[in-house]
Amino acid sequence: MTKALSIYLMCGRETPALAEAAVEGGADLLELGFPFSAPLADGPVIRRAGERALAEGMRTPQCLECLRETRARLGDGVPLIPMTYASLLEAYGWERFSQHVREAGATSLIVADLPVDERAELRRVQLVAPTSTDERLALAARATDGWLYLIAVTGTTGARAEASPALAGLAERARRAAPETPLYAGFGISTPEQARAAADLVDGIVVGSRAVEIADGGPRALRSYVAELRAALDR
Repeated sequence: MTKALSIYLMCGRETPALAEAAVEGGADLLELGFPFSAPLADGPVIRRAGERALAEGMRTPQCLECLRETRARLGDGVPLIPMTYASLLEAYGWERFSQHVREAGATSLIVADLPVDERAELRRVQLVAPTSTDERLALAARATDGWLYLIAVTGTTGARAEASPALAGLAERARRAAPETPLYAGFGISTPEQARAAADLVDGIVVGSRAVEIADGGPRALRSYVAELRAALDR
């Protein structure tokens, strides 16, 4: 079974070209970060990337345009999933944001700090963590849009030296709660070896912080890095 590979990129002027390079390297879907001034789930790499994006003027309208340009480059075949925080939607308007993000080319949405039992009308990918109860897992599995995002570690995003030992137990519980729902694991996955180990437990993996670091080197560097991840997943 082919494992899905999702790459996270922060919205910015270079993002459409970087997204194209990631897909050329073997990414199956892309998460596009809409920067927020208080990103509670993000570690230092993505936090700094968000600060740079905000300094460059990447507010919600500019991020929507980035999404639109990325969709135009990639066509309709690659899922694009904005990832942000509830306060941004609150400020922009919940229904307005949902409408505009879809019109710009989003396939779904991730709102990192929005509990599963709030804003049920907002279709989005749900996140679960090692601390989630079985009841919350089942609720998230019923509500999620397309796949369930397994947070492999307790804490913020960021590369780790080793794969999370908590992922196996979380994946087993999530599989029981949602046997037909694809499970993707993220947070703390950065190397091809970690990607392969995580993929043995789930249906796909998400790489964020390390991809953002590599993206600073430009499209060619990102394409090469994603190709290494893809090769590890395909072994």
